Amino acid sequence: MRFWFCFGAAVAMAHSAEPVLTHLHPAGIQQGTSARVKVAGKFEPWPCKVWTDTPGIVFTPAKDVGTFDVVVSADVKTGPHLLRAFNDQGASAPISMVIDSPLQTMEKEPNDDFRAPQVLGGTAATCNGRLDKPGDVDSFSVALKKGQTMIAWIEAYTLAAGFDAMLRIVDSKGLTLAFNHDHTTMDPFIAFCAPEDGPYIIQTMGQKYPASSEISFAGGDDCVYRLHVSTAAFVRNTWPLAVPRLTKTPVSLEGWNLSATEAQIDSASPPVFPVTFSHIPEFMETAEPQLLEIPSGLSGRIRTPGEEDRFTFTSTKDTKLVFSIKGPTIGSMMDPWLKILDKDGKQLAIDDDAAGRSEPRIVWAVPADATYTVVVGEVTSRGGADFFYHLVIANASPSVSASILTHGVKLEAGKSAEVKITVAFANGYQSKLKLAAKNLPPGITAQEVDVPEKGGEAAITLAAETNASRASQPWQLVLREAEGGTEHPVIFSMASTTEDNGVPQGYHKLLINTTDQLWLTVTANPPPATPAPAAIPSGN
Repeated sequence: MRFWFCFGAAVAMAHSAEPVLTHLHPAGIQQGTSARVKVAGKFEPWPCKVWTDTPGIVFTPAKDVGTFDVVVSADVKTGPHLLRAFNDQGASAPISMVIDSPLQTMEKEPNDDFRAPQVLGGTAATCNGRLDKPGDVDSFSVALKKGQTMIAWIEAYTLAAGFDAMLRIVDSKGLTLAFNHDHTTMDPFIAFCAPEDGPYIIQTMGQKYPASSEISFAGGDDCVYRLHVSTAAFVRNTWPLAVPRLTKTPVSLEGWNLSATEAQIDSASPPVFPVTFSHIPEFMETAEPQLLEIPSGLSGRIRTPGEEDRFTFTSTKDTKLVFSIKGPTIGSMMDPWLKILDKDGKQLAIDDDAAGRSEPRIVWAVPADATYTVVVGEVTSRGGADFFYHLVIANASPSVSASILTHGVKLEAGKSAEVKITVAFANGYQSKLKLAAKNLPPGITAQEVDVPEKGGEAAITLAAETNASRASQPWQLVLREAEGGTEHPVIFSMASTTEDNGVPQGYHKLLINTTDQLWLTVTANPPPATPAPAAIPSGN
C-alpha cells in the first residue's frame, strides 16, 4: 500500500505545473463589491493562488476548478489592475482586470435574438459579457426618445480577447441603423441619434482574433468583453486637446449630450472627463501663420478635404528634434502624415505610420541654422470637425530603456540562473549603468553587473543558496545610474504587434501594456530517488 501511495504522489508531482491564466469573466468588478469570477486557462493542480497589484483585490479559490470569489475594497483605485495566477511551480503571464465605480451588470443568456434582447436601463450601463459559443450574438435593448443620442462602445481587444468585436444597432424590426468595427483600437464605438421614440437593440459579435481561415462569428472562454452604453453627458475631448500642468485653463468641451460646453481645468483637481496634461507650452491652430516654440504642443484640425496645415520653426545646426502627432489614438477620424520642408519647399523628412505605429513620429537632426516648415496632412485627403490632431515639437532628450522577453524566472535551490535583458540608448544617453535586482526572497542573491556602454544585451545571474526556501513572488530588475542612483525599470511588454501574411496578430494596445513586476519561483531541491523495489521471485 505504501509503495502505491508514493507512486501516486510522484505522478501528481510530475503533472503539476505553473497555472496558465488568459482571461476572466466578468472582466470588470465594481468598487466595494464581491463577485464570482470564472477564469480561462489551465490550472492543474487546483486550487492555485492569485496575485494582484493592490492588496484591496482578494481572490479566494472556490471548489470548482477555475472559479474564484473576488472581493474588492471600496478604496481600490478605479481603472485596470494586473493579476497573475501562481503556485509553487510558477506563475501565469500577467493580465488585466477593471475596477469601476459605476454599477456593473452581467450579460444573461439567452439573448441571441434581437426580438428577445436583454434590457439595459438607466442613463449609463456597463455590462460584462462573453460570447459563449461559436456563432454567438449578444443583444441588448435600450429605450430612446427621438433626437436622443446614445454612446455605445466595447472593450475586448484591449482585454486581449479572442475575437475582433463589432457593434451594430438595429430597430425593433431588425433593420441595421448603425455599425462600427474599429475605432481608436480594434474595438468599436458608436454615437447614435435616435430617429424616433422606441426601443433600439445593440448587438455585439465578432470574428476570431487572431484571424483564422474560418469566416464565422467567434465564441469561447476567451471571447470576453465589456459593453458600455450611455445617454448621459459624454466628453470625447477638450479643446485645446492638451493643457499645461500647474495652471488653470479654460477649455471647450466636445462630445455628446453636453449641458455645458465650457470648463475650467486645474491639474490639482482633475475633472472626471478625459483631459491630457502637458509639461510644455500649449497652443491652438489659428488662421494666421504660426511660428512654433521649441518645445510646444499645438491642437489643430484638418477642416476641409485636401487641406494641409503649415507651421514654421527656427532651429540651429545639429540640434536633434522630435516631431509627433496624436490623432487616431485620441478618437480623431484623421489618418495623419507629417513632413518637414526647408525654406525652398524641399522635403527633408516625412512619416506616416512607419515602424508599426498608427501615427507619425520623426526624429530629425537640423542640417543648418534656418527656419523650416512642418506640414500636417490627412492620408485620404478627408477633412471635417472630427479630423483633429495634437502636434508636439520638442528637443530629443537622452534616454534609456530596458526590456525583458520573459515575465517569469524559475530557480532551483542550490543552483543559479542567468537572466538576459536588452538595453537601448537614444539621443546621446551616456550615463554609466549597473543592472541590479530588487525584492529578492531570502536565500537568493544577484551581483550587480555593468551595462555595456553601447547598450545591447546585458545579463545578471540569480543564485540560490542550498537551503533556500520555496518562493513564488514578484521581483524587479532596474538599471541604476552610477552617479546619482536614478533607477530605470526593466520592462516586460504584454503588448505585441506582428503579422502573418499581412493579417494582424497580437495586441498593440491593451488596458495595461507593460509592467516592471517580474515573477520569481524558487523550488526546493528534489528528494533523492527512491530505489526500485527488489524483484520477487515467482517461485516457479
